[in-house]
Amino acid sequence: MDSTAQNFQHRKMSIKLWPPSQSTRLMLVERMTKNLTTPSILSRKYGLLMREEAEEYAKEIEDAAFATANQHYEKEPDGDGSSAVQLYAKESSKLMLEILKRGPKTKEDGEVMTAEQTTSPLETVFDISGGRRAFIDAEEAEELLKPLKEPGNSYNRICFSNRSFGIDAAYVTEPILSSLKDQLTEVDLSDFIAGRPEAEALDVMNIFSSALEGCVLKYLNLSNNALGEKGVRAFGALLKSQNNLEELYLMNDGISEEAARAVCELIPSTEKLRILQFHNNMTGDEGAIAISEMVKRSPALEDFRCSSTRVDSEGGVALAKALGTCTRLKKLDLRDNMFGVEAGVALSKALSAFKDLTEVYLSYLNLEDEGAKAIANALKESTPSLEVLEMAGNDITVEAASTLAACIAAKQCLAKLSLAENELKDEGAILISKALEEGHNQLTEVDLNTNSIRRAGARFLAQTVASKPGFKLLNINGNFISDEGIDEVKDIFKNCPDVLGPLDENDPEGEDNDGEDEEEGAADNEDELESKLKGLDIKNE
Repeated sequence: MDSTAQNFQHRKMSIKLWPPSQSTRLMLVERMTKNLTTPSILSRKYGLLMREEAEEYAKEIEDAAFATANQHYEKEPDGDGSSAVQLYAKESSKLMLEILKRGPKTKEDGEVMTAEQTTSPLETVFDISGGRRAFIDAEEAEELLKPLKEPGNSYNRICFSNRSFGIDAAYVTEPILSSLKDQLTEVDLSDFIAGRPEAEALDVMNIFSSALEGCVLKYLNLSNNALGEKGVRAFGALLKSQNNLEELYLMNDGISEEAARAVCELIPSTEKLRILQFHNNMTGDEGAIAISEMVKRSPALEDFRCSSTRVDSEGGVALAKALGTCTRLKKLDLRDNMFGVEAGVALSKALSAFKDLTEVYLSYLNLEDEGAKAIANALKESTPSLEVLEMAGNDITVEAASTLAACIAAKQCLAKLSLAENELKDEGAILISKALEEGHNQLTEVDLNTNSIRRAGARFLAQTVASKPGFKLLNINGNFISDEGIDEVKDIFKNCPDVLGPLDENDPEGEDNDGEDEEEGAADNEDELESKLKGLDIKNE
C-alpha cells in the first residue's frame, strides 16, 4: 500500500476531539460558574461573586476560550483536535483566574472592596498557585517565598497549591513557615507534592507538618495529594494541634478505611467545623463509619460533601444517622455512592431536622422509588428554603413521580432541579411540570434528560418553564421526542433559543419497551394522550 493510501486510511479512522459538543460546552460553563461562586483563598481576598454575575462571566470565558481554540484548530485541520482541547482548557483556566482576581462589582460597575482592603493596605494572602504547574527546587523556593520572610509582614493565609515541593525546597520552606506560626489562620497545601516519589513526598509532608504544628488554623486544605493512611499520619503533628478548624478539605486524597480512621483519631476537636469535604476517595463502608464519628462530633457543620467515595448501604446508614445531629446543615452532597434503598430511607429521617438546608445533591445513589419517595416526603415537610435539588440517576420511575411532585410544589425557592437519567416518562414529566406551574419564580434550570420522555411531556415542560421570568436552561436531551415535538418545543422558545439545551442525543425513534403499540397510537393521536396525562394528580403522602 502506498503512503498516500496509508495516510488517507489513518485520517479516516482517527477520532476527532474538536469541536466539543454543545452539551460539553454548557457543562464547562456550569463548572466554571460553580468555581467562581465557591469560597476559596482568592475569594477571601478579592470577594465572592454572586451566581448571576458568575454565570455571565463563565459564558464570556467559554466563548472566548472556544474562539481561541477553534482558531488554533483551523490551522491544523488534519489533526485530532487534542491540542485545541488543551488550549481550550488552558484559556478557560487563565481567564477564570483573571475574573477571580478582579472580584465582584457593584451595580454601578465599581469594584467591591473586601473588608481587609478597606481596613488595611497590607497583604494578608500569599498565593503561588497561579501560572503553570511545576516542580519547585530550593533556589526557586528561596526566591518565591521572599515576601514571607519580610519583617512585620501580615500574611495569615497561604496557598502553595499547584506547585510540587521536593525535599530541598521543603527544607528551605520549613523555617519560613515556623516563623509564621503565630499569624497563620488559613493554609492550602492542595496538590503540592505532585509527581514526587512516595518516600520523598512523605518526607516533605512531615517537614511541612512539623513546621506548621501549633498554628491555630480555621481553614486547612490537603486535597489532591494521594495521602492514604501514610500521608494522613505524615501530617499528624499538624492535625493533632488543631482544635479550632472551621473548614477541612480532603478531596481526591486516597482516603481509605484506614486513612479515614487516622483523620478521626488525629484531630482532637471538630466542634467548630462548618465545612467538611471528602469528595472522590476510596473510603468504602468502614471508612464512612469512621467519618460518621467525626460528623457526630461536628454540631456546627453547615456543608458536608462525601461524594464519589464508594460507600455502600452500611456506610450510608451510618453517615445518615450521624448527620441527624448536624441541625445547622445548609449544603449536603452525597452523590455517586451505592447507598441503596435502606440508606436512602435512613437519610430521609435525618433530613427532617434540616431547617436551613438550601442545596441537596443525591444523584446516583441507587435510591429507587422507595428511597426517593422517603426523601421527597422528608424534604417536603422541612427545608423551606431549598434552592437546589438533584436526584439524577436513581432508577426513579412514574411510581414515585407524584410524591416528588408534591415535594417540588412546596419548594418555592427552588432554583435548580435535576431528575436526569431516571425513568419518569411522559407521566412523570407532566406531574413535575404541574408542580412547577404555581410560583417558582426563582427557577433557573431544569434537567430531565434521558427519562424516556416523548412529545407531550416535553411540551408540558417547555410551556411551564418558559413562563418563568429568570429561567436559563431546560435540558431534555436524550429522550424520545418526535420531530414534531422538537419543532413545538423550539417554537415555544423561539424568542429565547439559548434557554433550550442541546437536543443532539434525542432519539425520535426511541423505544422504552413498555408499550410500543400504545406510544405509536399516541403519536397519531397526541390530543388523546395529552388529555389523559392532564388528569394526573400530585399526591401528598
